[in-house]
Amino acid sequence: MPNMKNAKKAVRKNCKRTVENNFFEASMKTAMKNVEKAVVNKDKEKASANLKVAIKKIDKAVANGTTAKNKCARSKSRLTAKVNTME
Repeated sequence: MPNMKNAKKAVRKNCKRTVENNFFEASMKTAMKNVEKAVVNKDKEKASANLKVAIKKIDKAVANGTTAKNKCARSKSRLTAKVNTME
């Protein structure tokens, strides 16, 4: 348990940042899973609609600094390729 005032503040800041980072990460992963489920179910309209949402969530995670830029670029590329290869 921190004793100094600045250490107590650091603990509070870390808790807030952790919650915020988890929110962006979780919403990004959920959006990606929704796209993959639509691809498995072969629903092209739903997959393309979910892809737009997923790309938006991924970009927000990058802007927030939660995830790395290259990881998100790779994820967007893979999801787009999956949707484009559907019949």
